[in-house]
Amino acid sequence: MILDHLAVAGGTLEEAVAHTEDALGVALGPGGQHPRYGTHNRLIGLEDGLYLEAIAIDPGTQPQEQPRWFNLDRFEGPAKLNNWILRSEDLEAEKLLLPPHAQRHVQMQRGDLSWLMTVPADGLLPFDNIFPAVLQWQAEPPAGRLPQSGCRLSRLVVSHPEAAGLQTALDRVINDPRLAVEQGTPALMAEFDTPHGKRVLR
Repeated sequence: MILDHLAVAGGTLEEAVAHTEDALGVALGPGGQHPRYGTHNRLIGLEDGLYLEAIAIDPGTQPQEQPRWFNLDRFEGPAKLNNWILRSEDLEAEKLLLPPHAQRHVQMQRGDLSWLMTVPADGLLPFDNIFPAVLQWQAEPPAGRLPQSGCRLSRLVVSHPEAAGLQTALDRVINDPRLAVEQGTPALMAEFDTPHGKRVLR
């Protein structure tokens, strides 16, 4: 599997967007709605075929299914880098490499985009929501058609008290030199090379 995108969550979409734009010094583009989970997002393209999304509960919609993905029903506090998402070319087969709790997948739709996505039944990904979700695009990945930021991910640090167990689980699904696992409280931190120099998103 390979890295597909990063997700910044907030109590509102405006908070998630502001946090991202302040950290990176770039403006996010438009996004859309996810009817299944009653969320909405805005997006920006990154270098190397990646992208970044700001996501939050859409107060104007009723979800078709709860709990919501990304543990958003329990989200509180300031906006933060909340999730990272891998891409699989064969999710049905490769999901067996994931921890059992992360193997459930659902069909997702946003506008003309459709994809399969791992979403635990309780909405909480393993290792306190720090383990990545995995998707399989059923059309061309959206990164190439997004507004481009000129930002390149240089490092993604995943922290957790059970760092050794998390490392073992991740070694089964991804080998990316930008990825580092560290001992600490559950958190994500991404370093970027941007048009304004090196920036950090937490």
